[in-house]
This record gives sequence, structure tokens and C-alpha cells, in this order.
Amino acid sequence: MDNIKLMEKAVSLHVSGETAALATIISKKGSIPRNVGSKMIIFRDGQIIGTVGGGCGEGEVIEKAFDVIDTGIPKKHKVDLTKGLFYEDGGICGGIFEVFIEPLKKVHPH
Repeated sequence: MDNIKLMEKAVSLHVSGETAALATIISKKGSIPRNVGSKMIIFRDGQIIGTVGGGCGEGEVIEKAFDVIDTGIPKKHKVDLTKGLFYEDGGICGGIFEVFIEPLKKVHPH
């Protein structure tokens, strides 16, 4: 799903009041599967729309997104793909990226 359609979905979630989180790659160093600006919507049931790269790194982002959904507090998270079993076997890209994860929920006026 391209970023425009993904953002349209994020806006519709915001309007409908369904709770989810939006993760966006904000920086990268080295080789990673996706580019800066790539986005993913995460729902509390684990469903996702879009991707920030797949594999273990995306799993970390999903886990952090659950915290954001539960607390409503945005956070930055660094994913390091330079260590671990998959890197030693040549199974991942070997870079580092940061994501900004923000809650998507209806804001009630005061």
C-alpha cells in the first residue's frame, strides 16, 4: 500500500474512533529494507497495514506500537539490524533505523 492510501486509512481511523498506531521511519543508517518515510498502521489485535521492513525489526515496532496504543503516548524507537542470529547468518540488511510511533484515535473536543 502506498503512503497516500495508508494516510487516507489513518485519517479514516482517526475519524471513526478506532484505536491504532502509526509507525513512520524517520532516520536510517546503513542498509535497511525500507526507506525513510515508510509507514505502517498497527491495530491492537496485531493486524497491520503497510510495512517498515518485515522480520524481527518490524516485530519490535509492533510491540512498541502496542504500548503507544495502550498509553496514548507517542514514542521513538531505534531498531538495530546489525546484531543477532539473522545478521550472523546474512539474513538481514545490517542497518539501523528509527521509527516514530504515534497513536491514532479520535480526539474528543474539550
